[in-house]
Amino acid sequence: QVQLVESGGGLVQPGGSLRLSCSASGFSTYAMGWFRQAPGKEREFVAAISWSGGRTTYADSVKGRFTISRDNAKNTVYLQMNSLKPEDTAVYYCAARGRSWYPSQEESEYDYWGQGTQVTVSS
Repeated sequence: QVQLVESGGGLVQPGGSLRLSCSASGFSTYAMGWFRQAPGKEREFVAAISWSGGRTTYADSVKGRFTISRDNAKNTVYLQMNSLKPEDTAVYYCAARGRSWYPSQEESEYDYWGQGTQVTVSS
């Protein structure tokens, strides 16, 4: 019954914006994060948010452009992506920690993962 479902991906021109959503069910989310994986590359950290939403952390490559937020009443996390660049092209994965509020940047510290949503930034 544990499930994370991402949505909002698609094709966008450089400089454009997208908002990704991740809806969770079947478990307590605690801290949540976003990771991404480009073709032929390792999965990398993008952003994370604490259980309360009061603390966030971002990869240097997206600081100032991406914003992570959450709505605990809906058990949903969002990633607002602005000023998108071609190098942002990747499959974006939502992840949730099962037992901690801390917004870790480490993939190994997340317990649940979504199926991913494709983001393509191209002219």
